[in-house]
Amino acid sequence: MNKNNRLLYFLALLKIIIPYLLQNNVYGPHRDEFLYLAEGHHMAWGFMEVPPLLSVFAWFTHIFGDGMFWIKLWPSIFGAATFIVAGRIVLSLGGKSFSLLLLFLPFIFGVYLRLFFLFQPNPPEIFFWTLIMYSIIRFIQTEQNKWLYLFGISVGLGMMSKYSVAFITVSVLLGLMFTKYRSVIGNKHFWYASVIGFIIFLPNLLWQYNRDFPVAHHMQELRDTQLQYISPLDFLKDQLLMNIPCVFIWVSGLWYVLFSHKEKRFRFVGYAYFIVIILFLIGHGKNYYSLGVYPVLFAFGAYNLEKFTSEKRKILCYAFIIFPVVLGTLMIPIALPIFPPQQLADLYEKMGTKNTGALKWEDLKDHPLPQDFSDMLGWEEMAQKMSKAYETLDSAEKKHTVLFCDNYGMAGAVSFYAKKYHLPEAYSDNASFLYWLPDTMHIDNLLLLTDDPNEMQHDFIKDFSSAVLTDSITTPFAREHGDFVILLKGANEKFNQFFKEKIQKDKDEFK
Repeated sequence: MNKNNRLLYFLALLKIIIPYLLQNNVYGPHRDEFLYLAEGHHMAWGFMEVPPLLSVFAWFTHIFGDGMFWIKLWPSIFGAATFIVAGRIVLSLGGKSFSLLLLFLPFIFGVYLRLFFLFQPNPPEIFFWTLIMYSIIRFIQTEQNKWLYLFGISVGLGMMSKYSVAFITVSVLLGLMFTKYRSVIGNKHFWYASVIGFIIFLPNLLWQYNRDFPVAHHMQELRDTQLQYISPLDFLKDQLLMNIPCVFIWVSGLWYVLFSHKEKRFRFVGYAYFIVIILFLIGHGKNYYSLGVYPVLFAFGAYNLEKFTSEKRKILCYAFIIFPVVLGTLMIPIALPIFPPQQLADLYEKMGTKNTGALKWEDLKDHPLPQDFSDMLGWEEMAQKMSKAYETLDSAEKKHTVLFCDNYGMAGAVSFYAKKYHLPEAYSDNASFLYWLPDTMHIDNLLLLTDDPNEMQHDFIKDFSSAVLTDSITTPFAREHGDFVILLKGANEKFNQFFKEKIQKDKDEFK
């Protein structure tokens, strides 16, 4: 192994280790992580929100004990693997150690620091986006058909991780159509590889078909509640801000693939980038939806800047390293929660972070902490207080008590900590938890976790012989701060019929 390969793998190892050293242990799993971890207990060929690949890693996490180390290991590995694939592009172009160092910077000083530390579908998605483009780049470089098979497998596995892989697949193929390499489409091995990719994805496609494509319902709900409010101008602005310490690297890469006279064969990468951006602008995509397209641009940019400084302008090498390191270090507290919540909130106030948009939540309002950080707080307190209420019941009452939560974060958190706090499984009619609700369940007592301040005034409360608001969530800065724990006893038949009909109606929408 030559020194450049050694450096590549050493930096990949650092990519895994560094986030563990930075994140403060006050923070627990993220709201979405609880959902994806719960899917590991309900293995299937698909879920309402995502394809099944991530649930495999959730299943392994449960086997290994559900510790934070394991929850964070899988996204960290995908981050390192993405860096390695991008690094292989650099080396295939003839890049050396300086370009590898430049390539490493955005993985530490920018949005990828957080993204590759969250147990969500995004880390495998971005890895497969990068692998898809890498396979076509290598086919163009070598004309070896094995790379087309890598393309097909990457598309198939990518679609099993997140459906947005379809965007890069379409964009790459359309980008090729604008170049002489459109002939790839006529290669029989391309079609053989496409069949392999389709077969890999087929189980999930059949799962979706048999349930009337719940992903379409999920995306419609997302458009109605979130996507329609996203400004195209904000989306474009965020493409620069998300990686601002290293923005010059990917801009250099985009320039290189579009305008280099010696490397016209990689024009499709630039075309694919603009097609991806246009598709997300039309669809009002969130800013991070496009993040999978940047690692390849960073690779080309790192190589281009190394060439630019190889003989003359060597003084710029220092600037290209120092600028991202200094600015990126200042941004680390925004990328990862490295301090306790109050200390972070005070720091943001001093830094004027509100002006950057980093503190704006989905409600389009600014808050003391980024939404992701607030989504890592308060969950264990929630389980503790559910347990406290549950323990007020005698053994007979416990057998006929259902734990029910308003949203998937609550249900996922209570279920995650259930063993520690001696609780039964928590249910919800939100997200994929709806599928896991038994079709028939008779409720005598209901331990309800809700974010509705008017819950005690709803009509169904009268269908219980008693209703007591036992506690609330008090963790400062938690997004679920103020949620209520309500213990309801003695449900009548009217409530049971109402509950059964409501759940059946909800399930009928996602057959």
